[in-house]
Amino acid sequence: MSALLAQAQQMQQQLMAAQEEMAEAEVTGQAGGGLVTATVKGTGEVVGLKIDPKVVDPDDVETLQDLVIGAIEDASAKAQEIAAQKLGPLAGGFGGGGLPGLPGF
Repeated sequence: MSALLAQAQQMQQQLMAAQEEMAEAEVTGQAGGGLVTATVKGTGEVVGLKIDPKVVDPDDVETLQDLVIGAIEDASAKAQEIAAQKLGPLAGGFGGGGLPGLPGF
């Protein structure tokens, strides 16, 4: 029983370390061949957005909006991929039912 408890505590420490690492990680996504880039933290928080002036056309705001959304979606997908890589092995230790309270699991 104590071995099981020790294993659970070790998994909890690994999970906390992975969550902290995810909170610090930043990934960048892009759209339009790099005309728009978005940077998000592993938690999904958008922390940066760059727009190339070439794509700013007052007569075509819809394209710019689509590029911004595309860049954010790309960065978010990359953040989720990193979360799956870092937290996936830990989630398996919980019976494969995912981790309660974590988005995307």
